[in-house]
Amino acid sequence: MLDSKIPAGPLENKWNDYKGHVKLVNPANKRKLEVIVIGTGLAGASAAASLGELGYRVKAFCFQDSPRRAHSIAAQGGINAAKNYQNDGDSVFRLFYDTIKGGDYRSREANTHRLAEVSANIIDQCVAQGVPFAREYSGLLNNRSFGGVQVKRTFYAAGQTGQQLLIGAYQALERQIALGNVTMHARHEMLDIVIIDGQARGIICRNLVTGELERHFGHAVLLCSGGYGNVFYLSTNAMGSNVTAAWKAHKKGAFFANPCFTQIHPTCIPVTGDHQSKLTLMSESLRNDGRIWVPKKQNDTRKANDIPEEERDYYLERRYPAYGNLVPRDVASRAAKERCDAGYGVGTTKQAVYLDFRYNLINKYGRAEASKHGIENPDEATLVRLGKEVVKEEYGNLFDMYEKITGENPYEVPMRIYPAVHYTMGGLWVDYELMTSVKGLYALGECNFSDHGANRLGASALMQGLADGYFVIPYTLGNYLANEISVKPIPTTHEAFEVAENAVRERISSLMRIKGKQSVESFHKRLGKIMWEKCGMSRNAKGLNEAIEEIRALKKEFWSNVKIPGEINEMNPELDKANRVADFIELGELTCIDALERAESCGGHFREESQTAEGEALRHDDRFLHVAAWEYKGEHSWNLNKEALEFELAKPTQRNYK
Repeated sequence: MLDSKIPAGPLENKWNDYKGHVKLVNPANKRKLEVIVIGTGLAGASAAASLGELGYRVKAFCFQDSPRRAHSIAAQGGINAAKNYQNDGDSVFRLFYDTIKGGDYRSREANTHRLAEVSANIIDQCVAQGVPFAREYSGLLNNRSFGGVQVKRTFYAAGQTGQQLLIGAYQALERQIALGNVTMHARHEMLDIVIIDGQARGIICRNLVTGELERHFGHAVLLCSGGYGNVFYLSTNAMGSNVTAAWKAHKKGAFFANPCFTQIHPTCIPVTGDHQSKLTLMSESLRNDGRIWVPKKQNDTRKANDIPEEERDYYLERRYPAYGNLVPRDVASRAAKERCDAGYGVGTTKQAVYLDFRYNLINKYGRAEASKHGIENPDEATLVRLGKEVVKEEYGNLFDMYEKITGENPYEVPMRIYPAVHYTMGGLWVDYELMTSVKGLYALGECNFSDHGANRLGASALMQGLADGYFVIPYTLGNYLANEISVKPIPTTHEAFEVAENAVRERISSLMRIKGKQSVESFHKRLGKIMWEKCGMSRNAKGLNEAIEEIRALKKEFWSNVKIPGEINEMNPELDKANRVADFIELGELTCIDALERAESCGGHFREESQTAEGEALRHDDRFLHVAAWEYKGEHSWNLNKEALEFELAKPTQRNYK
């Protein structure tokens, strides 16, 4: 059932051979074809802009009031590309291998290699758009290091890379809107896929301002709606980020792959209490220059600056000398949890570790600047002053953000960080062409599963979103639409549209009829607590079985006791949220089922029953070298389909960052 459509031939030739033999649509025929794009983050904006530029008639949808508010804007640290500007040994193969290894050998090799191949094109595209990447004094683009690699390949724009890249994609999108090639529908949320004769032919969406339901036809539908990290309630995602578009597709036949592969990011501002509704990320780029440590003494109550150097445990440098503070995110996160659980945590909650910049501020940047200025034998105060200016240029907005949230100056005292839910590697199953198991329905960016395996390397999310939108889908979509040029637009009065809209209308009415006593937010918070405690940084069979039962009970209570104020035919954010939380509850159940079925540890999925003597993730390639693609069969019921993973170049081995 799962045909991945991977082209034949050597891995390094697959994409070029595919492009050389793919079906094309001539310019005149492109104008006859309509394409729907859901989401306008990096994947959606770049896809809509690219397809509009090619001549397709594109309709783009986002639930925000502007494409500029897509969550891609929140990405901070950078975007990877195999340019080898640093001449430090990088290559397409090394980026490919690092990504496969970082994902613990649970991603599809062909898709990941293609991602590495097109990465260099992304940088050229964005520079041409005017994205203000950081540059060295000479004017050449600068790079910095990120976790899981030993080369500098991350391009960046201070600590706001996602924002600058999104502006680039947004201006390309707006140009196509102005030319009439793209029609933009902001404040619209997709609530169902319309399928006619087994093919995706349109959507039902809700106008979030008026509450009206609308029907839209498309020869193909592209989902670019992001990840599902908010199933944990507390995460680094924007509060509006949700799984609804992907989940509606799943319930219409699109397989959901590896939902248990969720990423815990190691450098987040720690939780301070039950009042919080989201967490704030401190970019992984900070691990490029910051050193992570805890006191060597348990339950140490001294302030960070009062603890002498010899009494500090730089535990990542101690445990993983080859990579040090730049180990992959899953490794760094588990290491922080282990230290805190062992009694070495810091701060009021003791659920935090230190991220300290003073060493590199003085010894890396301060001394380099002193040398530039011809200052011999500078004192420490001079080194701090000089180094601070360089750090401000590299990370200034991140330091300002930290100080605003915590009231502490990170130039003077170490940051306190702790892992939190961030990215999701699971998502809709797609083949090599990014088509889901529903014909004509595609998934791009974070809402598909294909490129990152069980753990995403830092700075690879922006890379994948733009690769899919700018350089993959324009080819692969044409291969499908070449057979659709004789299909005339189907009127939205078609019975399939009528049935789909009625189903959406009835679901909304059912939610409004409940008139219970508990707020939507309270159910979301309770779901998040179950997920974090029993399907979070570590999982075990007992906890997962309990979580499944608790989530099923929560779903029953939600549908009998949720309180939604307001009316249907008006702007009603609580109704919007209720619809999303209902989907999160169902996704939470599947996530726990998937985590229970995968009785191994790999990447961000850590089963306590499966670990090495040193506490590292222990895979079982004899049983789990596959993609788990779940098919929806009915309430509380899914069928597991497996796509075997085969490796030509990156032979699976136990990951070692020592």
